[in-house]
Amino acid sequence: MADHVKPGDICIDATAGNGNDTQFLCGLVGEAGKVFAFDIQEAAVKHTKERLSKADLCSRAEVLLDSHVNMGKYVAEGTVSCITFNFGYLPGGDHSLATKKDTSLIAIYEGLRLLKKGGMMSLCIYSGGDSGFEEKDAILTELKKLDGKKYLVILSEYYNRPNNPPMPVLIIKL
Repeated sequence: MADHVKPGDICIDATAGNGNDTQFLCGLVGEAGKVFAFDIQEAAVKHTKERLSKADLCSRAEVLLDSHVNMGKYVAEGTVSCITFNFGYLPGGDHSLATKKDTSLIAIYEGLRLLKKGGMMSLCIYSGGDSGFEEKDAILTELKKLDGKKYLVILSEYYNRPNNPPMPVLIIKL
């Protein structure tokens, strides 16, 4: 990510959760940049704001109680350097509140529209257990359809790990 994000850039944490990615992106964008962090859970927004406050990074982020499908209401097309997603549920939170394939796919496509040329999107896809495989399968099916002349999709697996470990995916807008 450090190769794709420079001071002054705009980034999005599409699934803020506990704020880890938001804090990391705030460090990359510097004082002149901005990170937009989205989550639909009040607890996630609270945790993210607390993390940023402790790190003295609040001025670099806008933490929004809103769905990632609405990213385009806050950020212009072709202006974003990096977007992070963690699909599944909030660690330590209510497992019945998890990302769903329909809204996740809309958010991915919206994110691709917002990315600037050379920008990247990271997806961490959690599956199995109570989050199921439906979302993972739907996302992977759609990623395979992306135009190879416009996007580079890199998929990785923790091949020898049990219990359906997360699957990291990177997309670079060419």
